[in-house]
Amino acid sequence: MKKTVIKVFCLIFIVNPIFCYGEILVPMDDSQADHLKAYGLAYWALEPAQGIKVKWLLNYRAGSFLFEDNPSIISRANIMGVTYQIVSPSDVKNIESEISNNNMDIVPLEKAPRIAVYSPPTAQPWDDAVVLVLNYAEIPFTKVWDREVLSGDLSKYDWLHLHHEDFTGQLGKFYSMYRNAPWYVLMQDRNMQMAKEFGFDTIPRLKAAVALKIKEYVVNGGFLFAMCAATDTLDIALSAQNVDIVPAEIDGTPIGPDAQNKLDFNQCFAFEKFNIVFRPEIYEYSDIDVSQENFKNAHDKEDFTLFEFAAKYDPIPTMLTQSHRRTIKGFLGQTTCFQKSKTKDRVIVLAEVKGENKSKYIHGTVGRGTFAFYGGHDPEDYAHEVGEAPTNLIFYKNSPGYRLILNNVLFPAAKKEKLKT
Repeated sequence: MKKTVIKVFCLIFIVNPIFCYGEILVPMDDSQADHLKAYGLAYWALEPAQGIKVKWLLNYRAGSFLFEDNPSIISRANIMGVTYQIVSPSDVKNIESEISNNNMDIVPLEKAPRIAVYSPPTAQPWDDAVVLVLNYAEIPFTKVWDREVLSGDLSKYDWLHLHHEDFTGQLGKFYSMYRNAPWYVLMQDRNMQMAKEFGFDTIPRLKAAVALKIKEYVVNGGFLFAMCAATDTLDIALSAQNVDIVPAEIDGTPIGPDAQNKLDFNQCFAFEKFNIVFRPEIYEYSDIDVSQENFKNAHDKEDFTLFEFAAKYDPIPTMLTQSHRRTIKGFLGQTTCFQKSKTKDRVIVLAEVKGENKSKYIHGTVGRGTFAFYGGHDPEDYAHEVGEAPTNLIFYKNSPGYRLILNNVLFPAAKKEKLKT
């Protein structure tokens, strides 16, 4: 009888891989079938319902993940279409040895971060690459807007992404071309209603207050990520707390006297010494941004390269730059990339447009928190136009440009001792 039981168990062990003994490696090099879903698998494992231990292997096979032995990971990976490998204890020791002897590191991930996306109620599906990739990767998030920010709700979240918002209150500087378009009128009405609800007489004053609350969130330990226009307009709004920089055509009040010289760059996250573009008909906020005009008819000129960091000594920038490609195809946005001459010295450049003195992706700390700014609108849509259909990520599941977004999503999950180094 005992022999029969043993034989049955062995047969099950052979035909069903979930009974295999060993840890589970999710490679992130070119062998991975779906890089974006792999991040979602890691996030799912870290959620309280699962509580599965995950290690991020920085620079090992392009930033792979190592999961503890758990049959639910294999089941979930199969459902999501994520490539994985069962690795034996001796395989794990070999991996650890390789990591120890090279520019690599192991970062334990502790728990799934609580994620908020600042997004207006008028936002369309084409509006935001982060929303697209969070949905594709099956990572849950909560949408917040001005009411939640001003009411102090940001403290509920570990990570905040800023929709491509115009924090100067100029509604994207679409006034010249779209001021009579129904979607613009609706956006203006919704913002004005919110301003009145909180006692502000103009949209720029509302957004200035929101910008201050966002900065307070970061100072108190929050993780901030922003793309496109949210990157530079946040700093512009913070610098202009005490002066009106918005033309009367947009908010009904005149620009303040000597407004440019009254900017306070000490209040900014990343930028300084920039000059405001005051004219309402010009689709640009300041000279922080490298205008799209600089890239027209210059194919591949805007491609950018990730810097390589010392994994054991600079784990944070190393985490934020994990990718299976070091050079990534460029993409435009209202804010495409940043002039290095307008960037504060303490800011770390994570990726640059080579030979152009322009940074695409930057990171820094403010108070107890951190921020990362990523120029451009959509990593897989070179020049996205208003009203264009959303990117279907099923065709871009190995996108290195989208991977940079998801690095930021998992970043707050890292063991706190690693974030302090």
